[in-house]
Amino acid sequence: MRAPTFDLTLLRTLVAVADNGSVTAAAKRLSYTQSTVSMQLKRLEEQLETSLHERVGRKLKITADGERLLTHARRLLAVNDDAWQDMQARQVSGELRLGIPEDYALLLPAVLTYFHQLYPGVSLEVICGTSADLAERVKNDELELALVTRQRRSPGGEVIRREPLLWAVGLQHQPLLRDPLPLALYSRGADVFREVAEQALESAGRQWQVAYTSQSMSGLTPVVIAGLAIVVITRSMLTPMLKPLDESSGLPALPSIELALHWAPHRPSEPARRLGDLIRRQLAAPAPD
Repeated sequence: MRAPTFDLTLLRTLVAVADNGSVTAAAKRLSYTQSTVSMQLKRLEEQLETSLHERVGRKLKITADGERLLTHARRLLAVNDDAWQDMQARQVSGELRLGIPEDYALLLPAVLTYFHQLYPGVSLEVICGTSADLAERVKNDELELALVTRQRRSPGGEVIRREPLLWAVGLQHQPLLRDPLPLALYSRGADVFREVAEQALESAGRQWQVAYTSQSMSGLTPVVIAGLAIVVITRSMLTPMLKPLDESSGLPALPSIELALHWAPHRPSEPARRLGDLIRRQLAAPAPD
């Protein structure tokens, strides 16, 4: 008789549900759909012929049997991850230069931490700059890899995510939404956000004035929070101090932008390929609504 063996994927899902408190949050962490997480939980419960979780009102609670299994699951996953990291670390080493606009660095901390844990032998240097500049530096073989906003005039790259653009103002202080609209925009040529915003306003017959410029959102956010200007951002850039504007604001709808990976002209190094795969998996999930 074959000895029963746990499926580590199912155990990882159980741990994610327990740690995040809901199927929805676990699905986001694992880059799964909610139905996939629910199906995996059900499959694990069927294999063990016991209930591992239950709903109490709107909340999800791990049962006593679930808690017992969690203790074993964490140990099994830790041994698996240690073994995987040890084997991978032996195989991958070298130097890697990654380009990221400052505003996208917030999308990748978990990826970069995990990459370092998997491949401690890789010396990773992260260079921040504008999307247009980073794409050009990859083309010139100054960077192995870059995650940027796909440029309209020189598209290229591998599109891995689309994010809707939206207008935003300060949560507590907002400018009047009358012409000429005061805008806080990226410096000209820094990214496509400015071009998209100006084209949308021009098509809608609205007038505007550029009140503030910066090459990063960190330079624009303070004046927007103070109520001095309107800004264009992606949903992933939205912070608790910013308020998105909907169609009732009278401002024109904005299109989505594309996030793309740009690779150096030569064959990607093994560290670049591995990091690119991690970034692709992390960002392939739909942007939050």
